Amino acid sequence: MNGKVDRRKLLKLLGAGGVLLASRPALAQTSAQAEEALPSFTGPGPNPYWNSVGPYVTYPQKLPLIRLTDRPIQLETPRHYFRTAFTPNEAFFVRYHLDEIPNEIDLSKWRLKLEGNFERPVELSLEDLIRKFKPVSIAAVNQCSGNSRSRFQPRVPGGQWGNGAMGNALWTGVRLKDLLDYAGVKPGTVQIQFEGLDRGKGPENLGSGRFIKSLDLNDPVIEETIVAYLMNGEPLPMLNGFPVRLVVPGKFATYWLKHLTWIRALTEEDKNFWMASAYKIPDTPNGSTTPEDVAAGRVKMVPIGKVNMPVRSFIVDPDGSYPLVEGLPVKIRGIAFSGHGKVVKVEVSTDGGQTWWPAMLGPDHGKYSFRTFEKIWIPSAPGRYTLAVRATDEKGNVQPDSGVWNPGGYLWNKIERQEVVVLAAK
Repeated sequence: MNGKVDRRKLLKLLGAGGVLLASRPALAQTSAQAEEALPSFTGPGPNPYWNSVGPYVTYPQKLPLIRLTDRPIQLETPRHYFRTAFTPNEAFFVRYHLDEIPNEIDLSKWRLKLEGNFERPVELSLEDLIRKFKPVSIAAVNQCSGNSRSRFQPRVPGGQWGNGAMGNALWTGVRLKDLLDYAGVKPGTVQIQFEGLDRGKGPENLGSGRFIKSLDLNDPVIEETIVAYLMNGEPLPMLNGFPVRLVVPGKFATYWLKHLTWIRALTEEDKNFWMASAYKIPDTPNGSTTPEDVAAGRVKMVPIGKVNMPVRSFIVDPDGSYPLVEGLPVKIRGIAFSGHGKVVKVEVSTDGGQTWWPAMLGPDHGKYSFRTFEKIWIPSAPGRYTLAVRATDEKGNVQPDSGVWNPGGYLWNKIERQEVVVLAAK
């Protein structure tokens, strides 16, 4: 993190004291591509669709993205936007849990409220956050817990994401720790709770109409978490959490609260639906189990916040949609990341994983950021080839070549493969 951000420029950019409006997302326009019929099955065959199979739609402040659902809104980022380390704001994926979301925020009235077991409960305006606290920036991947859920077998309920429920941005804001120190956390506090402005019915009769998440006060991630008001140097899009969202580096997106408005110091463990029942994973080394063990009640489940995102890598090009030619160079490129630390090695295979070759790594933007890679390959003969990629992080975690299974459809990080066709040059 660093603090080299000009506060005057921030205030001018964000227009503190004004109103940011967004047309109602329900007015999204479906593109012509949605008229083409697509198979309903995305995996887990030898060459599944990289993205999910929904229609392309346009929402306010967004380029055409792939829609899974519109209530709540779930939009997936198309593959080609991952050619660079930082995902454009207008192409960044969207995932809400409830269907009543803000369409406008009046900054003259909005306040970030710190309440509960604090010495000095306080309400802060956006201008307060900019003027009173040192700004910091961190590059971090925001990935939905269910990214790649469509690969699971047996199938599990939930949004059938392809690989595009993720994005990387340079987030700028205030250290959570600075806010907690400002309000003064009182003895006896065990968790810090976060809540935004989205509302809705949620699962019936479970008290799930408010999306609320908590982090243990002694979780080391508290030291790295920020309350972000800039995303890639610009105000956050409404659908990504304007005016501020929580950024929890290394953790899944379920903890990255959008439209953050309440921070509470709790003296007891948070038992709300979104902590006690939702987003639970098996308490096993890789978060994997079997349907039989789940049905028999033999599996201990824990919040997904107890783990960091596993190491992953993705081939972005070539994507298999066009033929290659023998004797001509091909640039195999993509991105890799890990919630456990910096990616230090990426390997590429052109024979389905039998032989591996080191790829060249792109710039290091920080241990929680996407890291690009590329490998030049010159196919020597025509035919069908299966490309594969695997990453290793600084903690020694290596992508496995086997999938996981759990009832939530979480933690998928199996080695990715891409089939390509090479044509003869004569």
